[in-house]
Amino acid sequence: MKRWPSLSRYAETGHLPIDNNPVENCIRPIALGKKNWLFVGSERAGQRAAAIQTLLGTAKLNGVNSVEWLKDTLEKLPTWPNSGIDELLPLAPDVIEAFKLNGTKW
Repeated sequence: MKRWPSLSRYAETGHLPIDNNPVENCIRPIALGKKNWLFVGSERAGQRAAAIQTLLGTAKLNGVNSVEWLKDTLEKLPTWPNSGIDELLPLAPDVIEAFKLNGTKW
């Protein structure tokens, strides 16, 4: 009876999802890795792991193949100039083009 207003709202509108499975599926990799990440060795190692996961997540969100991007970046990195390091970010081609059109350096 405590949840009757929520159930009524769900039944009346018809467009609300009955559960949050899409959200749970998105955060599942993070939840599964939590115990492993407790043992990264040090705080700095944890920060590095977080940075790498952020870059791989950015690649995924931008539709970039993260494995290919990482392989390509690791091959380029030793000879890449420090001033252009932001050019190696895993951004979609249309995002990069938008930056170029605006004359903005990302």
